[in-house]
This record gives sequence, structure tokens and C-alpha cells, in this order.
Amino acid sequence: MPQPFKKLSQLKSTREFRDYLREIGADFDLADEPQSGVESAFARPYEYVGKITGARRVFQNRWALLPMEGWDCEPNGAPSELARRRWLRNAESGAAIFFGCEAVAVMSSAKANAHQMTLTRETVGAIGALRAETVARARELFGADGVPYIGLQLTHSGRFVKTPDDKRLDSHTAYEHPLLDKKFHCDASNVLTDAEVEEIVAHFIDAGRLAREAGFDFVDVKCAHGYLGHEFLTAYDRPGKYGGSFENRTRFFREIVEGIKSSAPDLDIGVRLSLGDFIPFEKSASGIGKPMDWDFSCQGEYRYAFNGDGTGLGYDPEMKELMQFIGLLDELGISMIGSTFGSPYYNPHTQRPAAFAVADGYLPPEDPLLGVARQLRIVRELKKRRPDLFVIGSGYTYLQEYLPLVGEWVLSTAGADAIGLGRSILSYPQMAADYMSGRELDKRRICRTFGDCTNAPRAGLVSGCYPLDEFYRGREEAQTLKEIKQLQKSK
Repeated sequence: MPQPFKKLSQLKSTREFRDYLREIGADFDLADEPQSGVESAFARPYEYVGKITGARRVFQNRWALLPMEGWDCEPNGAPSELARRRWLRNAESGAAIFFGCEAVAVMSSAKANAHQMTLTRETVGAIGALRAETVARARELFGADGVPYIGLQLTHSGRFVKTPDDKRLDSHTAYEHPLLDKKFHCDASNVLTDAEVEEIVAHFIDAGRLAREAGFDFVDVKCAHGYLGHEFLTAYDRPGKYGGSFENRTRFFREIVEGIKSSAPDLDIGVRLSLGDFIPFEKSASGIGKPMDWDFSCQGEYRYAFNGDGTGLGYDPEMKELMQFIGLLDELGISMIGSTFGSPYYNPHTQRPAAFAVADGYLPPEDPLLGVARQLRIVRELKKRRPDLFVIGSGYTYLQEYLPLVGEWVLSTAGADAIGLGRSILSYPQMAADYMSGRELDKRRICRTFGDCTNAPRAGLVSGCYPLDEFYRGREEAQTLKEIKQLQKSK
């Protein structure tokens, strides 16, 4: 059992925070005090050139919003008033890049929940109108230079597709996985045929064309978090043209990108990429997460974690296959990466470090700051190898009020090109704008990783921050969520 760790609320100063990092062996640092104006690393402009289109764009700051999956759209995938509220609040962030903006399914059978946004001919008009309204709001608040470079994440949820009634998984898998099939009750019948894969590729390409029609600057083709694009990267055991060799395992991604480039040549493309992965975890008798059983003596090294080191609990220090994938991105003209690690479904402590367990999850098996350190470290190592890439860091939410100070250190030491904000936006979308303006952060609104932005959707409720956003705290779903959590605790 891991040793108890200190909560961030116990660390009252940057000195105490730094001392604690050294105590636990977390290899990152932070600025001693907030920086403002031109003194801030966040204020340094970045001239980005889209290699596919040749278009140049100057990012006026180093803040980025990361794509999140909404659970509040209309049944056909069009944005609802709740989704509109989220997007317009995003515009209040002042971030220069909306990387992916939202995780958008490319077809109705690709949705991770019945109310996920979906980009089709039926919904493109409404999504385009919302994009325009979001851009107008940002321009109103921050002027012409404050209009973000705005993209849309295209995704197929693969193993985590849900049935239209949201009652159960309707998994579409890349291959038979020895542990994930057991964890999520899948078998050979869930594996997509080559013909089905080709159909999905066509939907991605159509979605790229529609995204351009809707006015987006770029699309993010998701290869992260155990979703379909990510799962294909470890399809060693899949026969045929989409499995086995590196060329075959990346064919799904390559065909999507090449198809979008052909059908929408003036659209830039980025990729949300899990730079590493771990073995799936499960809740132990103590409630703390533990790796699922893997018999190394009989089954050999664990090779189903992309960029893994074979143990299931680390990443390859030489990053061989990751760098091979980066080489493929070069060939395709992609130079913008939204980094992440692991999966929220089977090892969430690696992907979104938190002190609290979600209702159907486990307590962290390590100090969450070590999870933050892991993500910061691998992004820094990637930047050392490829300083020409534009890489957005993630995994920062757990840092809370120390987030901007760590971001200052990361940016000023070439550890990333931008700092990505994810779930923290739900409670405090103005954090970046407040920091850049020299205003004191509103500590009452800073995300504390309680997990209700996950608990609510997994219980079939709309997405939002129930503990800290008065709008959601006052909705009837807030009481329903409390009752569901109490019931789960009693089990």
C-alpha cells in the first residue's frame, strides 16, 4: 500500500511545494511568484506554420484548451443550450489555441454516450454557428488578436462506444486484448472487420470536410486514451492490413489523414496522442488501484501499452516506437501535438492525476504529483528530441493554484510550447485570462479534482462542475448525483 500523501491544501507556499516535490522525487519545479506582462513565459508569442496548408498564425499566448467529451448535446449530436454555455465560457479563457475544442464523434455509432456531439451533414450547420458565436465572443472580450486558433477533435470511441440508450457498452475493438476484453466484457465478436474499418475511415474523412465547411481552422485526429485510433497502435495481434507491422498498425490513422488532406486541403491537422500507456488497473480490496494480473513468466512482457517498457508500469526510455510515429507525422505534414498519457477508463491516475476516486474508480496508487511529473517529463523528453514540433502539455489540473507557476517553469525551460487546460475549465474558465491580466486567482473556483465532472456523466447526467459551478449546483441533477454517490458508497 502506498504511503499517505499530502494534499495540496497542506502546502502553503511555493517553498513548501518545492520541498515536497523533492521529498517525493517529483522532478519538476515552479516559478517563485506569478509573472505578468512581457515577463511571463505565457505572454511570449509563437509563430506557428501549418505544414499542410502553409498558413502562418501567431499565437499571442501559450495557453491552450484541451478537447473534452460533452454529455449534454441533442440526441442527433447537435449542440444544446448547455453545450452552447460551455463553449461561450471557453471563449472567456483568453487561450490562444482551442485544441480540438470538443471531442466530436464522426458517426452516431462512434459515440461514447448518447448525448455526445456528432459531426454529420445534419449537425454541421449548428456546430458551425456555435463556432462562429464562440469566436465572436472571444473577439468581443479580447479584440482581434484574442481570436483563438480553433479546432475540432474527431474521434471514434471504439471499445467505449455506448448503446443509444446509454445502458451498456457496444464495443468496437481493433483486436482481441488479453486484459481489456476481460475488464470490459468483450470478445472476438467485438473486433471490427477490415470492411468496417474502411467505413469508419470514410466517416472521419467526411467529418474533416464538414469541419472545414463549419469554419474550423484545424481538426485533431484522436490517437489517445484507449479510443479506436489509439488502440490500433498496439494491434500487434490483428491479422490483415490493419495489424501486425508498424506500417499496418498506423494505416488507420494514415488513411484518415491522407483522406482529409485530399478532401479539405486548406484544413490544418493536429493529433491528440497518448505519449505512453500503462497496463489496465482495477480497484483492490483496500480501494486503491492495482495493476491487473499479468503472468510475465508465461505471457512474456506486456506489449499492449504504446511506447511502453514491457513492464506495463513505465514508458520506453528510448521512445523508439513513439519517435517512429513522430516520423510518420512528419511525412504527413503534422507538427501540432496535444500530449496526454494513458486512459481515463483503465488507468486514470496516469491520465488525469487526482486525489479523489471517481465513483466507479479507485484511489490513486501513487501521489498524484508523481503522475503530473510523468507527463511533464515525457513531454520534455519529446521536445528535446524534436524542438521543431508544437507540443501542448497536459495533466496540469491537479496542481490547482500552483498550475500557472509550474507552467511558467515548463515554458521557460523548453518543456512544452503551450500549457493545456482540460476539466479545470468547467469550474473556472477565466483562470488563464485572470492570470495573464495580473489578477489574483479566484481560489473558490479552482478545480480540486473531486471527480463529479466524471461521476455525473457516468451516471447518465449532463456534464458540468457540480461542486463549484453554481449553475450546475442548482440543477436537480446535483441532488440525483449525491444520491447515486451515497448508494455506491454503501455497496
